[in-house]
Amino acid sequence: MEYQNPILPGFHPDPSVCRVGGDFYLVNSSFEFFPGVPLYHSRNLADWELLGYCLNTEEQLNLKEAHASGGIYAPTIRWHEGVFFMTTTNVSDRGNFIVHTRNLSEGWSEPCWVEQGGIDPSLFFDDDGTVYFLSTGNRQDGTCMIQMCEVDPFSGKQLTPSIEISLGCGGKFPEGPHIYKRDGYYYLMLAEGGTEYGHMETIQRATTPYGPYEPCPHNPILTHRDDSRGEIFCTGHGDLVEDQNGNWWMVCLGTRCLHGAYAPLMQHHLGRETFLAPVMWDKDGLPKVGKMAKFLR
Repeated sequence: MEYQNPILPGFHPDPSVCRVGGDFYLVNSSFEFFPGVPLYHSRNLADWELLGYCLNTEEQLNLKEAHASGGIYAPTIRWHEGVFFMTTTNVSDRGNFIVHTRNLSEGWSEPCWVEQGGIDPSLFFDDDGTVYFLSTGNRQDGTCMIQMCEVDPFSGKQLTPSIEISLGCGGKFPEGPHIYKRDGYYYLMLAEGGTEYGHMETIQRATTPYGPYEPCPHNPILTHRDDSRGEIFCTGHGDLVEDQNGNWWMVCLGTRCLHGAYAPLMQHHLGRETFLAPVMWDKDGLPKVGKMAKFLR
């Protein structure tokens, strides 16, 4: 497949993607802007059409106390048994919530607030019907971690206590957690290093959703932190999707910096954009992203 990055240029941070048959749906953070959480549709992951926004009413999106870079952080979109779910954080209101719809043309439900705090929430629907809710968290000493509980995705009711499942893989600010299940393993993918020039994507796996998780030996699976002369920087905060042909892909954020006489200037005025990269799984069941994936082909 041919495509040109970024697939969504200019202010499209924190992408999350899901597939329904031959259709792909993608959402981005919208921060202090209204309406909130743009929703895109594609048939090929390369060409995207804006369908509208997930949060269109004041009841869904209260921004009265929002300041610059406040409001909506890092949404996740998932589809399960005929229902779309979108979870995100309104850092200027009550925190984490879930909305859902069976028909995108009819809009989304009112917010169902989730007791578990933190930011960057995600949902994972397991084969046994259990629904897990992940988000960032902090230990009492301030150490950043990833926490998880079981929820009712229609009401937001927390069904189990929040449990720490990971401290990340050594990078600062582990965030953007997503769980995927493949060949009997649960894969926990995180953004680490901060959403700056040390940004990266890491992955761990376990045989149960709660772990213990073992980090991938070739972490980070995606980063441009050591590429000072490249075209793309700050890559991370990714989400994985399998297409209808069995191929895997990652959407992630990144930036394109201004160019100086001898090297890029560490400045960008298009914001964080959405990029696409191929993903291959090696013989050990671990993902390789981007150039490494193309090499494996």
